[in-house]
Amino acid sequence: MKAEIISIGSELTSGQNLDTNSQWLSRRLGEMGIAVGWHTTLADDLDDNIAAFRIAGGRSRLVLISGGLGPTQDDLTREALAQMAGVELVSDPESFRQIEAMFARRNRAMPERNRVQAQFPLGSAPIRNDHGTAPGVWLQHAGCTFVAMPGVPAEMYAMFEEQVRPRLEKLGLSGGVLVQRKINTFGWGESAVEEKLFDITRRGHVPEVGITASDAVISLRIFGRGASLELATLQIAPVENIILDRLGNIVFGFGDEELRDVVVRLLAEKRQSLSVAEGVTGGLVAQQLCRVPGAGRWFRGAIVAYDNRIKLEMMAVSQALIDEHGAVSAAVAEAMAVACRTRFRTDLAVSTVGIAGPDGGSADKPVGTVHVGLAWSGGVDSQSFSWGGTRAHIQSRTAKMALNRVRLLLVGA
Repeated sequence: MKAEIISIGSELTSGQNLDTNSQWLSRRLGEMGIAVGWHTTLADDLDDNIAAFRIAGGRSRLVLISGGLGPTQDDLTREALAQMAGVELVSDPESFRQIEAMFARRNRAMPERNRVQAQFPLGSAPIRNDHGTAPGVWLQHAGCTFVAMPGVPAEMYAMFEEQVRPRLEKLGLSGGVLVQRKINTFGWGESAVEEKLFDITRRGHVPEVGITASDAVISLRIFGRGASLELATLQIAPVENIILDRLGNIVFGFGDEELRDVVVRLLAEKRQSLSVAEGVTGGLVAQQLCRVPGAGRWFRGAIVAYDNRIKLEMMAVSQALIDEHGAVSAAVAEAMAVACRTRFRTDLAVSTVGIAGPDGGSADKPVGTVHVGLAWSGGVDSQSFSWGGTRAHIQSRTAKMALNRVRLLLVGA
């Protein structure tokens, strides 16, 4: 069985807001073994909503809808569902009492317009909303189950977990269990990763293995399906072992782990302190580290040496070194790392220099050229790369490159 998820709101189609509800619902359905075949995003247009509901009902057995259940004139989900089903809207007294009670608990007068939230397509059932004024709608029509929920994420999450999921399970719409294992890598491109895993990423492979790229992080997703959590997990294990064996130390984490999380954890495990000297990244490495709870025990501080004068005066980089190699060079990155480690008295220090653009590049040092230096008690080295993309992309990817370099040293790679 395939399900469809429909998100409604002109703020979504205009790009003003990001649709996170569809992502969340897809994950929850996946946990129930229900595959999602389509994501549809609609503006607040009655005719378009009716047409989309009809299309969804014709190709899916389950349609989850978020948004359009408010009290304003552009909230059209109730009316669109009724017209799709060819029925009228009728009032539900119990839902109206619940809405009145919600306003009373908030010590607010209920606007007359909120009465429309207690209207439902004839033959449908209300879904109680204990966290807001918009009840959901449960409608069965032409062999398809339509479930409409509020667009406010907190209300939708609670309604799904408390009301919708149990009903779906009771109806037998759950198709077993789908487990997703996400493996995160950094250091190779998407095509290089796939080349190593071509046999298990092919179409039709069981379990399915997908590859996604996001800002230089390449993630593998293994989708295990089974009648139980244990069986679905067992399906994943051998494929995960193949991936870990073939990709080696470019694998840095799992699930929602990011490089910053792994670096802070390794610093704690190894009891190593870290400082940062940043040029091209302008403080982004330090900002990433500071986002991790507990980082303050191991991350001592940073210097943003963006201007060459700061490199000279605060980082003890010599003018002769800059004259010989240029400010954007492996030699300067290494000198900054050594000086930073000395200045902050840390076990490790990482540095970044580069050209983020859009100007400042040359034939021998084009925009995107970066160098990451790393100093430790045993010495110093550097890594160089040439990134493509915008200024923001170059800075973000260089910050990740710096964190990854620290990670590799800490794991002994």
